[in-house]
Amino acid sequence: MTWSILARDPATSFFGIAIASKFFAVGAPCPWSLGGAGIISTQALVNPELGYKGLKLLESGDDANATLDQLINADEGRDQRQLHVMDWQRRAAAHTGKACIDWCGHTAVRDFSVAGNMLSGPAVIQETIRSYRQAISEDFVERLLLAMEAGEAAGGDQRGKQAAAILIQGPEPFARLSLRVDDHEDPLAELRRLADAAKERSIAFGAVAYPNAAHPHGIHDRDVINTVCERDAGKPLATSVEMPTNDPPPSQ
Repeated sequence: MTWSILARDPATSFFGIAIASKFFAVGAPCPWSLGGAGIISTQALVNPELGYKGLKLLESGDDANATLDQLINADEGRDQRQLHVMDWQRRAAAHTGKACIDWCGHTAVRDFSVAGNMLSGPAVIQETIRSYRQAISEDFVERLLLAMEAGEAAGGDQRGKQAAAILIQGPEPFARLSLRVDDHEDPLAELRRLADAAKERSIAFGAVAYPNAAHPHGIHDRDVINTVCERDAGKPLATSVEMPTNDPPPSQ
């Protein structure tokens, strides 16, 4: 019912999931993430519990392969499941059940994994991978969007389009960015529009106002927040934010 990419950004060390499907609100049951643990997408005859349980296993120290094995071995519906997992050390593992609907398959390597089922053909996976590798100079959100758009252009979900989502996970327990398009005639185009809108203020706001390692309670000075948001509007995700100061300008 879906295809997705899990990836780790070499520039920021953030992790991300992008997903699209002819399935209402695919961003609700399928993508899962937790800072310091990993990311998961549960697909095909979707079982959201695999996402929840998988993050618990990753958080306890299991790697991607061990997590996948435990989840699949314990699931009576394993033959109809598709699942891929990436741990915080960037190791990826994937399962495509033998009863998943063709075309179905996956490619899981260090730093990214792509998996899909009910697709128009293997070119969807191939083009998603090709685009992701080729767009290495782009910021992470753009790179994921380009990859999914390439997969869509190669045929995407054989049933058509309906929903899409993107999730970016930093080291915190909450996502750095989480966008969903639940029901739309062109969900990836709408997801791109939302991502562009997020760059106007939301991404910068989260980077400065939300708690992080440098500021465990976040920044709560509204003047500082507004200054950073105005300065960093349009910029991509960043691991840290340069805080404004009240220092006088250097003498000429």
